[in-house]
Amino acid sequence: MLKEYFLNKVNTSIIELVKKSSLGSMSEADCYELQAEIPKNNQFGDFSVNVSSLARLAKLPPAKIAELIADNINKDNFDINVTAGFINFKLNNSMLNNILSEVLDKKLDYAKNNLGQGKKVILEYVSANPTGPFHIGHGRWAAMGSALANVMKYSGFNVYQEFYINDAGSQIQKLGKSLYIRILQEFKVDIDFPNDEEEAKNFYTGEYLIPIAKEFITKEPEKAAEIKTLYKGNFDAELLKYLCKYARLTMLNLQQKLLENFNTHFDNYFSELTLHESGLVESCIKKLNELGVLYEKDGALWFASSKYGDDQDRVIKKSDGAYTYLTADIAYHYNKLQRGFDTLINIWGADHHGYIPRMKAAIEVLGYNPNSLEVLLGQLVNLVMNGEQVRMGKRTKMITLDELIEEVGVDATRYWMIMRSIDTTLDFDVELAKSKTDENPVFYVQYAHARACSILRHAQAEKFDVINSNISNSAYNNEEDILSNLSASNFKILWDETDEKAIETTKKLILKLEEYKSVVQNAAKYRTPYLLTKYLQELASNFHQFYTYSKVLVEDKDLMTARLGIVKAVTIVLKSAMNLIAVSAPERM
Repeated sequence: MLKEYFLNKVNTSIIELVKKSSLGSMSEADCYELQAEIPKNNQFGDFSVNVSSLARLAKLPPAKIAELIADNINKDNFDINVTAGFINFKLNNSMLNNILSEVLDKKLDYAKNNLGQGKKVILEYVSANPTGPFHIGHGRWAAMGSALANVMKYSGFNVYQEFYINDAGSQIQKLGKSLYIRILQEFKVDIDFPNDEEEAKNFYTGEYLIPIAKEFITKEPEKAAEIKTLYKGNFDAELLKYLCKYARLTMLNLQQKLLENFNTHFDNYFSELTLHESGLVESCIKKLNELGVLYEKDGALWFASSKYGDDQDRVIKKSDGAYTYLTADIAYHYNKLQRGFDTLINIWGADHHGYIPRMKAAIEVLGYNPNSLEVLLGQLVNLVMNGEQVRMGKRTKMITLDELIEEVGVDATRYWMIMRSIDTTLDFDVELAKSKTDENPVFYVQYAHARACSILRHAQAEKFDVINSNISNSAYNNEEDILSNLSASNFKILWDETDEKAIETTKKLILKLEEYKSVVQNAAKYRTPYLLTKYLQELASNFHQFYTYSKVLVEDKDLMTARLGIVKAVTIVLKSAMNLIAVSAPERM
C-alpha cells in the first residue's frame, strides 16, 4: 500500500536522523504520529506527509524539518519535493506500471491480506424474533453483517457467522395464539383480535399469518379440524403448544430462505431455547453466584454489574422466578467465549446502547477480557417513496424486507443498505434505487463494470469494412490473447501520450486501483464495509474519466493492448469489491 510505503520512508528517515542528533532537539523518547495523504492539488505530488507537528519537538521551522527528512530518503522510483512542512512524493511511471501488472497477476486476490492473522471471530447479527417478517432495519443488519464477514475473511480473519434465535420468551406464546385465531377465521369462526390496545399487545395482528394459517389447514387437516371443533371460547393448551412450535419453525424457515436469497449466509442458527433446555443458563447463574457477584433483594436475584462499569445493578431473576432477557444473553455470550472465539462482534440497534456495559461487566466477571466484545450500533432506515418518508410500525401494515427486495431487487437493496456508515441514519430512496441513471449509485457502479467488459469484448470481435464490404479479423482471439504478453514493460507506451488530460486520468485511475488495498484493510480493521461502496463509486468515476480522454480501441496495437490491460484491471477490482458486498457484477446491461 503506497500510503504506508511512503509514510514508512519518512518515519525511517526520522529515526536515522534522530539517532545522529541531526533533527534539531528531537530525541528517541519523543512520541509523534504522522499520516500520509493524497494532496488536493496533484501538482504537488501523488502522496504527501505533513511533518509540521514535529516543530515543537525539533525546535526547527517545519520547512527545515521537511528538507532534512527528504534529503535523507533514498529515492527509488519516485521523486520528492518539499512545500513548507509537506514532503511530497511523485511516483515514476515504472511504479504505476507495476501496479497494473500486480492487479492482472493476482486477479481477484489482488487486495487479499493477512490483517486478521487467523483470529477467531464470531459475528452475530440480524437475530430477529421468529414472530414476523423482517422489517427493512433487519435488511440493513443483514447486508452490513454479511459484507463485514466477507471483507474480514478476505483480510485473514477466521469469521463464524451466527444468528441468535430469540425463541424462549412470551413472544412465541403470542405467535401461537395469533395463528390460532387466523386458523379459526379461515373456518369462518366469529373471532377477532382484541380492540383494546393493551390487550392487542398480546397478539401479532399482522396479515402475514393468514397464508400460514391457510397452509396449516392444507398440511395439517386433522389438527386444523381439532382446532375448529375444540374451540369453545378458550385456546386448547395442547393445540396451542403445537401451534407455537409450528409457527416458530415456519417463520424461521421463511426468514432463512429470505436471508439466503439476500446473499446472507449464516454458519449457525443458535436457539435461545437450547440455553435453557441444556442447563446453560442455570450453570451460568451458578458460576456468577460462586464468583460472589449475585445478591437477593425484594425477592429478586441481582447482578452487581455496577462494580464493573455498568451504571446500576441488574435483575437477572425476577421475584416471580422468571429470568430476564439479560440472563440468557449473559449465558449466550459465556457460551461464545467457551467455544474459543477471540472476538465477539454484535450488530445491535441503537436502542441497545445501554446494554453494552452490562454485557461487558458480565464478560469481565466470568474471567474474560471485556474488550473482546465489540458492538456495532446501527441506526434506523428511513424509507423514502415519491419524495416522502414512509411511516412504519410493528403492529400496523408495514413495508417488509421481502417487499422491498421484490420492488428494487437484491443488488440495489444490498448496495443501498451498505452505502452509509452503520452509525448514521439511512434514507433509502426507493425510486432512485430502481432507476437506471448515473444518480443511482449501484447502477453507476454496475454500468462501469459492464462497460469495461464491453470494451474487452469489442477488442475480440470481427469488424465489418463498409467500404470494401468484407469482414476483417478481430485484433485479438480472446481475452487471454490480450493479456498473455502484457507485463510492466508493455505499459511504458501509456506515458508517450501527448494529451495531458489523458495522462492525468490514466494515472489517477491506476492510483485508485492501488488504493483498493488500503480500503479493504480499513474496512476490515474498523468494521466499516461502507468504505467499499464509497470506493466503488470513486473507481467507477475514475474509469469513466479515463475512457473519456483515452480511446482504448485504437490503431496502434501496442497502445491498445496497454489500455486494454487497464480496462481488465478495472473489471478485476470492481468485481472483487462487489463480491465482498455480495452485489453482482454484470458483464452486460
